[in-house]
Amino acid sequence: MRANERSLKFVPVSVIAILALSLAAQIGFHSRQPNASIEARQLPMPMSEDFLRAASFGEGIAAAKLLMLWLQSFDNQPGISLPFAALDYARLAGWLQRVLALDPQAHYPLLAASRVYAEVPVLAKQRLILDFVEQEFKRDPNRRWPWMAQAVYVAKHRMNDQPLALHYARSLSVHAVGEDVPHWAKQMVIFVLEDMGELESAKVLLGGLLDSGKITDPHEQWFLSNRLAEIERRSSQTEADK
Repeated sequence: MRANERSLKFVPVSVIAILALSLAAQIGFHSRQPNASIEARQLPMPMSEDFLRAASFGEGIAAAKLLMLWLQSFDNQPGISLPFAALDYARLAGWLQRVLALDPQAHYPLLAASRVYAEVPVLAKQRLILDFVEQEFKRDPNRRWPWMAQAVYVAKHRMNDQPLALHYARSLSVHAVGEDVPHWAKQMVIFVLEDMGELESAKVLLGGLLDSGKITDPHEQWFLSNRLAEIERRSSQTEADK
């Protein structure tokens, strides 16, 4: 079979020239093409509540779950993983609010806001999302108090913003007054004041709480009494050092 194959020397020079030019043209064409780039998509503006309610056909809870799944996966885009810090937090808060509007009993939007999105190392975005948590907490404080308590923690330990932590703690103590809200959550303001060095204020509040008779659990009484004794010891030491 190979005996019947013709040698390359029998191929006309014009054909070889055309093939060579075609190959060179193809190489040149591809070399001039821009490299394929992957661009991150930004969060769109939140849709109106009226539109989302109409589009859900009365299935608000199901729509809220699907919307939350979409929002939660938005940082994972084809070919790229978008850091939370790159998200538009104003729009993010708007979408989280829409989820809560569709399903007011949902916990996950505020959990994600206070424990996931609030962990970004950008103070302005942390403040924005925690202010959103406070705003939504006030709509149903006796159910949403855990996420307000988390906001106090983030402000205090992640942002190192004690005045902001005190603000959130006071908001928690003023609005979350239901019987099912634990006393430690209602009195977080005392612990923030203690950490801020406002020992006299903390001592007065804690002493008043113990004297009020509202603390009936023996273990909680023991814990708070020991905390009060520690604050009094620190306060005396501070006065002695002056």
